[in-house]
Amino acid sequence: MTHAPEAHHAARPTTRISTGELIGRSEGGVDRYLGVPYAAPPFGKRRFAKPEPVEPWAEPRDASEFGPTSPQTPYPGRIGTILPSIDRPGEDILTANVWAPSDAMSRDREGLPVVLWVHGGAFERGGAALGIYDGTSFARDGVVFVSINYRLGAEGFSVLEGVPRNLGLEDVVAGLRWVHDEIRAFGGDPARITVMGESAGGSLVAALLARPDSRELTAGAIVQSGPTSAEHAEKSGELSSDLAKRLGVPATKEGFASVEPQQLLRVRQEQVGGKSILSGAPAYVLTLDEDTLPVTPAEGLESARQPVLIGANTQEYRLWFAPEALAAIGGLKFWIATKALKISKQAVAAYKQDWQSSNRGEVLGQLITDRLLRGPAIFAARNRTASTYAYEFTWKTPKHGLGATHALELGFVFDALDTDDAKMMADHAPQSLADQMHADWVHFIKTGDAGWPQFSEAKKVRLYDETIGLEPVPREAALGALLD
Repeated sequence: MTHAPEAHHAARPTTRISTGELIGRSEGGVDRYLGVPYAAPPFGKRRFAKPEPVEPWAEPRDASEFGPTSPQTPYPGRIGTILPSIDRPGEDILTANVWAPSDAMSRDREGLPVVLWVHGGAFERGGAALGIYDGTSFARDGVVFVSINYRLGAEGFSVLEGVPRNLGLEDVVAGLRWVHDEIRAFGGDPARITVMGESAGGSLVAALLARPDSRELTAGAIVQSGPTSAEHAEKSGELSSDLAKRLGVPATKEGFASVEPQQLLRVRQEQVGGKSILSGAPAYVLTLDEDTLPVTPAEGLESARQPVLIGANTQEYRLWFAPEALAAIGGLKFWIATKALKISKQAVAAYKQDWQSSNRGEVLGQLITDRLLRGPAIFAARNRTASTYAYEFTWKTPKHGLGATHALELGFVFDALDTDDAKMMADHAPQSLADQMHADWVHFIKTGDAGWPQFSEAKKVRLYDETIGLEPVPREAALGALLD
């Protein structure tokens, strides 16, 4: 049960939720409440278990700082110079952060629209406290913005005997329930919650639509460059089984709980070594499970009645492969990779035709981008009967040879081009593009309508570049050969 907000003071606003009073911070007409627990710390006896309720607090709780991050290691090598990492020590990692207009309670009696942000990071990195995820721009535009942390890596996505599947997803569901139950205390409307995520976060958002219990709590979804697949436990469990052998413990709850989180991380680094997507680096994925994920995120997207905004970036692969690595890909490596990805000869030929001026590495990169991210987004748009809006982010940054790479759109969506996190990927990016892209996302969150024709009507996607327009699906024939 939530309670009415307490008195508001200019610098230190207060509100009361079901577990106690919060003291936040106010700046520029936006109130923020950070590091608010939505579930108990998942350590000790709660390690490798489903999230449990928070113990209430008696005294007002300071909510002016972000909470701890889920245990993780920085991105390695080249990616570590491009994507920011964050490490805030502590066990109280299952926390939410809220940004709301200071006058939210007086704006709308029923409450303002809400968006719940789920960060990405390949299911083993990232955190809500990254500067680029600051929710001020959304609150400024009349949206109550919430972000959450969830368990990552071995703690959140192991497949072990005696451990519920998809614990990281279970955390996100618990966070969504918390938003639904508590958001009125911040001026939000629990009937107008849009869930939004990028990369692994986009996959988790699609997974929310695949579960009846979480789907019913959402009014809409935004999936940015999110994989929509899930594996059976036999396949997804291979990573955990190998990790157990390296640790010298059984692949069970007791075995992994006997190992400190930092030791799990060290052995995970040894497991990956210097491998990449091309050389078979084992990756955490979602697992099909009757209790926690009964159908794939793709099936969840297809059947959901909520409006969906979905898309990808043209050159997602440029984040994972440096230009020199792409140039070094020869015929044998190209052939092995396409076989591993189960890409047909017809699709390979179509992509070579569309990218005649590109080397094998660039063609392979486009195949990987479209097989893992762009293709599933278009496939979902084609198969949904509910309102669906498709986009492709095509603006290219010259920095690090990234082009229109994975995660580049984040600085534009959050209208945060001036943050250090955004500048790690692009300098001198066009503010006009950020203005429009952010406005489109806000419009969708508020109305369920992105502001351009639905995919089912126009069969077109919104292209975000220096010039923004609605166009037929780019390279549609080649994409069709890949998806068939």
